[in-house]
Amino acid sequence: MGSTHLSNRTPQEVFENHLQLANEGKVEKDIKRNCSKDIVLLTNWGTFRGHSGVREAAKLLADQLKGGSYNYKLIQCEDKMCFLTWTAKSDSVIIPDGADSFLIEDGKIKVQTIYYSINEKP
Repeated sequence: MGSTHLSNRTPQEVFENHLQLANEGKVEKDIKRNCSKDIVLLTNWGTFRGHSGVREAAKLLADQLKGGSYNYKLIQCEDKMCFLTWTAKSDSVIIPDGADSFLIEDGKIKVQTIYYSINEKP
């Protein structure tokens, strides 16, 4: 990453670091490096606030997916906004339609939206 101070990172740098740490399962490191202390997550599963809210939302998804894997489909950034579409699957469920958007300012994710549905495997 080009910037030494976290607050000087571009939105694209923050987004890429978030995806890398999420993919590695490093939730705590991701929260500390990339999420604003007053982050708001608006999701189809509820509204989550602050670092504790991010942990709660991450645990919810982990419990729903039970050790599954993710596949990032579309990754886009424009100015302060980034957008991600994704799928996921485990032994028992499939998420065919994940979509997240991110507002990133001052080197941190300030607002994130998350939508996904869960289908049980036949």
